[in-house]
Amino acid sequence: MALMASPSSTFESRPSFFGRRIGSSPLFQTLGCRASRSVEMKYDALKPILKELSDGRLCSPNLKDPKVPDFVVGQRDQEFFPKPNRRLRLFSGTANPSLSQEVAGYMGLDLGKITIKRFADGEIYVQLQESVRGCDVFLVQPTCPPANENLMELLITIDACRRASARTITAVIPYFGYARADRKTEGRESIAAKLVANLITKAGADRVLACDLHSGQSMGYFDIPIDHVHGEPVILDYLASKMISANDLVVVSPDVGGVARARAFAKKLSDAPLAIVDKRRQGHNVSEVMNLIGDVKGKVAVMVDDMIDTAGEFKSLMDSFTCKLISHAVCTFLHLDVVIGNNMMNSGTITSAAALLHQEGAKAVYACCTHAVFSPPAIERLSGGLFQEVIITNTIPVAEKNYFPQLTVLSVANVLGETIWRVHDDGSVSSIFQ
Repeated sequence: MALMASPSSTFESRPSFFGRRIGSSPLFQTLGCRASRSVEMKYDALKPILKELSDGRLCSPNLKDPKVPDFVVGQRDQEFFPKPNRRLRLFSGTANPSLSQEVAGYMGLDLGKITIKRFADGEIYVQLQESVRGCDVFLVQPTCPPANENLMELLITIDACRRASARTITAVIPYFGYARADRKTEGRESIAAKLVANLITKAGADRVLACDLHSGQSMGYFDIPIDHVHGEPVILDYLASKMISANDLVVVSPDVGGVARARAFAKKLSDAPLAIVDKRRQGHNVSEVMNLIGDVKGKVAVMVDDMIDTAGEFKSLMDSFTCKLISHAVCTFLHLDVVIGNNMMNSGTITSAAALLHQEGAKAVYACCTHAVFSPPAIERLSGGLFQEVIITNTIPVAEKNYFPQLTVLSVANVLGETIWRVHDDGSVSSIFQ
């Protein structure tokens, strides 16, 4: 006579597999009580571990077995419980190693070991000196002058990481060269910004992290995700240290193309009023100031643009304006927010706008920029005495010979480092700038 299990039996209420209820066979019914007690005993033994799991703490079971050697257990522990940040690797190119080191210092990491050298014929050789298999790799390499050399080095480094089986590759580009070639202004011109974006994508990059692109539409040239960060927080903190009264400020756009950027910056400077310098560009790196839209009389003018290039009309302006302008000029250069239009601040733009602002009654002029391209003869013209202070960031390295007393360099390493952490942890990047 078969033993019948009661409806409250342990196995009676279990789910069925392939249409047959577990515990329906006589064998399971016979062993039901014994199995039930065994399960309860095992559950009691697992209670401490389950409690730690429910509290959100990662627990490691005791893998020690008298029959298993210690070195085997240790190796098994390493495989299942990797060290923190093992999957994040930060590498630096040769374009701006000092900035890369600052970023690594902020993140509490060491830069990855990499060999980059150039052969006698100019070809570039890149080899990673450590494994990046399955890692999230971040390559810090601005494409600053010499642009072609640094761009090619970036592409080869991306390719080396891809062939080393990196899980993801992020190109961290503090300064994106060729960004000014973002549209066709005349017939038969190339759009080099799109071409460079395609090269970076085809080389194997999965994501791009760029700082203060010259124009907003450049983000659309990439077919991969791009995170656009700004030097704005660093510059705003520095301006706050100047203790300038909010009632005395006026934000000035050096041309019509930078109005959106200047307006966004003005809102963060206690909603300061806005002025616009109207100029007529007669050629590349040559500009002519025509008039000023807005009131700057008795105000401290803050000029906003993305880069300083050649400083081209310095001598002609020095001949045009008296020494009184020199004694009143206090200039600082700033880049902010999304740039609209094909504009940059060359020395002609800067000095012409600053001279015009003084002529219109501004008591001081501050101008700021993120990227100091400093194409010759910018240093000679900027250090000539017209400006009391020139404020830039270190997205492009400044050679020691190019430093002059009026130059102030701010670091964007903290902004880049925090952004890298958030990208790696799938966090929000835009919240950094809110």
